[in-house]
Amino acid sequence: MATKPPKGDPVQDAPQVTQPQHAAAGIPAIGHTLRMAQRQMGVKRTALTLLSVNQKDGFDCPGCAWPEPDHRHKAEFCENGAKAVAEEATLRRVTPEFFAAHPVADLATRSGYWLGQQGRLTHPVYLPEGGEHYEPVTWERAFGIVAEEIAALDSADEAVFYTSGRTSNEAAFLYQLFARELGTNNLPDCSNMCHESSGSALSETIGIGKGSVLLEDLYKSDLIIVAGQNPGTNHPRMLSALEQAKANGARIISVNPLPEAGLERFKNPQTAKGLTAGAALTDLFLQIRLGGDQALFRLLNKLILETEGAVDEDFVAEHTHGYEEFAETARAADWDETLAATGLTRAEIDETLRMVLASERTIVCWAMGLTQHKHSVPTIREVVNFLLLRGNIGRPGAGVCPVRGHSNVQGDRTMGIFERPAPAFLDALEKEFGFAPPREHGYDVVRAIRALRDGEAKVFFAMGGNFVSASPDTEVTEAAMRRARLTVHVSTKLNRSHAVTGARALILPTLGRTERDLQVGPNGQSTEQFVTVEDSMGMVHASRGRLEPASGQLLSEPAIVCRLARRVLGEDSRTPWEEFEKDYATIRDRIGRVVPGFEDFNARVAEPGGFALPHAPRDERRFPTATGKANFTAAPVEYPELPEGRLLLQTLRSHDQYNTTIYGLDDRYRGIRNGRRVVLVNPDDARRLGVEDGSYVDLVSEWRDGVERRAPGFRVVHYPTARGCAAAYYPETNVLVPLDATADTSNTPASKSVVVRLEQSATD
Repeated sequence: MATKPPKGDPVQDAPQVTQPQHAAAGIPAIGHTLRMAQRQMGVKRTALTLLSVNQKDGFDCPGCAWPEPDHRHKAEFCENGAKAVAEEATLRRVTPEFFAAHPVADLATRSGYWLGQQGRLTHPVYLPEGGEHYEPVTWERAFGIVAEEIAALDSADEAVFYTSGRTSNEAAFLYQLFARELGTNNLPDCSNMCHESSGSALSETIGIGKGSVLLEDLYKSDLIIVAGQNPGTNHPRMLSALEQAKANGARIISVNPLPEAGLERFKNPQTAKGLTAGAALTDLFLQIRLGGDQALFRLLNKLILETEGAVDEDFVAEHTHGYEEFAETARAADWDETLAATGLTRAEIDETLRMVLASERTIVCWAMGLTQHKHSVPTIREVVNFLLLRGNIGRPGAGVCPVRGHSNVQGDRTMGIFERPAPAFLDALEKEFGFAPPREHGYDVVRAIRALRDGEAKVFFAMGGNFVSASPDTEVTEAAMRRARLTVHVSTKLNRSHAVTGARALILPTLGRTERDLQVGPNGQSTEQFVTVEDSMGMVHASRGRLEPASGQLLSEPAIVCRLARRVLGEDSRTPWEEFEKDYATIRDRIGRVVPGFEDFNARVAEPGGFALPHAPRDERRFPTATGKANFTAAPVEYPELPEGRLLLQTLRSHDQYNTTIYGLDDRYRGIRNGRRVVLVNPDDARRLGVEDGSYVDLVSEWRDGVERRAPGFRVVHYPTARGCAAAYYPETNVLVPLDATADTSNTPASKSVVVRLEQSATD
């Protein structure tokens, strides 16, 4: 049922399907990496660039946030990291001539894959009101357009400043400083769509919204539970850490509705054994029903409480609060309800308990499979309960490990990119810069879309990312963006958001991580600058690009923010924006005086490998919560209800994508090639619903607002998913996720438990 795409855009709904694989990486990963890199960068550029990735004197991979070991391989990157680097360091270019040949209406018909393959943006461009084409614009005029629209607002709160996780610490700090000096806390970021549930739950229970483990803790652990994540595709370097943990004696439980090749067997391409046999990683696979994780951990907690000597009573007495209420609730956990919620067997849960009780040091890792449900926050609280019971926080080899996505998404939040800033942070900002920051909370992602939809926000400025494709309820999001007076995107490459514009629009091209950043100092000489990032485990280190910029017209993100702030805020601002632009060390000096843990920032980041931020629960077993202790919590068990004839759909990535960036049309570990519009369905469910393998269906989501959302033309693939569950790639299925279907407390879109029915496609 292949539909004909625009010229040059490949068909994506007619894939070839083979059996899924049971091992990740190995020789195929090497070959795939080199082919893709050389197509984008050429042979010489590939070698020079990839050997600098994640090195202590090189640049941080623009992909995931997995930390680097202290002793690094010469090829300290994974297949998907290499793809991210190749896309950024590509020799392909998007020039003003490209925009002259492609009106915005044409760009809007193109797939995200096609847009991304066109190459690097080279010049700032502007779409005037009523215009059909982006046209070249000077940087001065571009900043003037933004200033005009902001000046016309009735309030600074009518502007929204979005941030992607790839923004450096320096740029993020300047960006939030500019927004707050302007007068708004409207600083949504990609955390709102992924790990906000983790931050909400951890802040309440242990006092800090970050993980409590370092990379070395995985090597010391007895048991690692990997829940709701797919390291083989989303952060493959994690597989190396799991392999080392296994070699040191750890056991691994994977909890996932889908079998994942990387968690079955890892063929480490950096070792002789890895290139042949590889290492089996998972000791126990729990194929859980979508959204059943809270019920699983609740029952495990009940069973721990019932096992003599299993609770670390000294730790509980000295370091925790709320134990009795929690214990009373946990003891009421019901076996039958748990088996129904999880789809697991009693024998599987008994074996899990046996492994838990045999472990003195346990780590729980998780990602979007836990964070994107209505009940995600209580689910993660239950994970914390599970660890607290046996004293597994603040102990080497034990703790909470939320695995972040973007390479500096955690650093963005540390730098103040947050719509609900802590009063202490605002106090420090006021003391350092001499202005009164706004105290009223701003918009997160979902609330920003509502504000744009309702005409309450009129200017949208994005520092990186692909907001339209990353957000839920695609039709609502796109309509909201088109209501804006001005949309601005700071980007390295084209994406869907550039084709969904306000009345006026700007695309501002910026340097990538791979490129040298030269700034002209007071003496007129160019000085090479570097930036810093924070990884998923709170390590801060430098990142230095090595390539010549894709165009002489590019500005760095810090330079863009500084020039924008000067133009918008004018002479009223006492912030030394010019000084910040010329010397990033001056930015780090100010960060060191505002953000706890960054004291003496410049000296500490000069050390190879950087430094670890303080983490009171990990370092001191001190819990900076409202009670002064780690908090046990009690909440009703929740899990998605599944009406008859329906399936629970989770959105997920293919192996050839990173978030909304599509590198290719294959998902080889799952046996999918040359296509993306597929839906993975358990064969028993398919037979029950009367849908054959290879048939085409429309996915129709059902929610309490009574509005049906439809994603047409998906090829059915019979696949070993958990019963009652299905899976399909985003952003193609974001249209099915209602804007108001969000996690309680965190307001994160509930993209992992969408009730859908399958209807035969009209054109099948």
